[in-house]
Amino acid sequence: MQRTHTLSKYAAAFAILILSLCSFWLTSCNGNGNNEEETALNDTSGIPALLERKGELAKAAEWQKTKEKVAELKERITQNPNDVKARLQLATIYMVEARVTANPYYYQATFKILDGVLDRDPNNFEAYTYKASVAMSLHRFADAKQLAEKAKSINPDNAYVYGVLVDANVELGDYQKAIQMSDTMQMLKPSLEAYSRASYLREIFGDYNGAKQAMALAVQAGGPGSESAEWARTTLGDLYLNTGNLDSAETLYKTTLQLRPNFTNAEMGLAKVEKARKHYDSSIKHTENAIRTISEVGYVAFLADVYELKGDNDKAKEIRKDVIDQLEEGEKNQLKGSVMQHNGNRELAQAYLATNDLDKALQYAQNDLKLRPNNIDANELIAWIYYLKGDYANAKMHADKMLATNTQNANTLYKAGVIYKHSGDVAKGDMLIQKATSVNKNIDQKVLLAAK
Repeated sequence: MQRTHTLSKYAAAFAILILSLCSFWLTSCNGNGNNEEETALNDTSGIPALLERKGELAKAAEWQKTKEKVAELKERITQNPNDVKARLQLATIYMVEARVTANPYYYQATFKILDGVLDRDPNNFEAYTYKASVAMSLHRFADAKQLAEKAKSINPDNAYVYGVLVDANVELGDYQKAIQMSDTMQMLKPSLEAYSRASYLREIFGDYNGAKQAMALAVQAGGPGSESAEWARTTLGDLYLNTGNLDSAETLYKTTLQLRPNFTNAEMGLAKVEKARKHYDSSIKHTENAIRTISEVGYVAFLADVYELKGDNDKAKEIRKDVIDQLEEGEKNQLKGSVMQHNGNRELAQAYLATNDLDKALQYAQNDLKLRPNNIDANELIAWIYYLKGDYANAKMHADKMLATNTQNANTLYKAGVIYKHSGDVAKGDMLIQKATSVNKNIDQKVLLAAK
């Protein structure tokens, strides 16, 4: 599932996990049921099938070429089962399909293809690297790190694997190791991927100006209109959004939509800008535009938040209930034949938090934290849940950890300030709240409401 800060945004750019959320009020979902996907995954040919796209995605210019290329590669594999190059090409296509269609089927399909490569070439560098990327998408961060380390031992001079190691170490909370991996990546091959990782690490350590500079380099390194370049441009927009510059963020998002129409990151960027301006109808419109292309659970959860802020609490509750139902069902009914199961603890914690079911939210947040006790996002989530439960001692303990990297994220600082004030350290709390509003006066309205 693509993060609302679940998976680091830079990991997400190249290894996005998105769980399809097909709700009764959404008509544009991919709509592939488990039975169809399990049949496709366990295709008698030994090569998982390519699923037909649905809705707007089926109209994309590259879709026909994708189908033709997959057919060609499958034929090559049929003629020569030991054609490792064809298997790797097929895996990369399926990884792209996972990102484009938001269908997690393709992660399991990619694993199966890559296992076929490793059966024939046990030390294949690309296979281990791609498996590490998919493991990141499934939020199996320790597994991803182990697979990437194996790939690095085979070929220590390839920049791509260091990108995966940056992402895995960030998610596991080993930020100094992530910096080392990023520096090596930069040295081996300065690129959009390398600049974007450097940008995120600078953001994590509170250097927004440096983060913007590095992400601007990432934009320049990509071809205008390409998915990677427009991802970088919209992420640069997010950095301006998070520092209160709504106009600059809006300009970047609109530029992306001119160069790459219907790009969901840009639509959601505009939705966030309009939410910050309290233009809720416009925010809903942009969110629904994104959902029509990809029904990503983070987008749907955001939609519920905007409906609540607009005053339509019934609609917000309806959407949130459906989100939880779909997430719970997805975790219980993962595809038969899955090579690696998805870890959905954080998404479920956030979903239950949105419904104010704090006991369930805490349960899943604790599960998430056990897997990565030093991750600042995991600590922020559980700190806020403890605060809302009135357990200020535990909230403060995790607030200390969520500030460990000197983050300057305004919402994080504001939450920490509120927690410290209620824990008795009023001076520090006031200082953090003042710092938060100096970074970005547009503090998330849900945070403000919960803090009262």
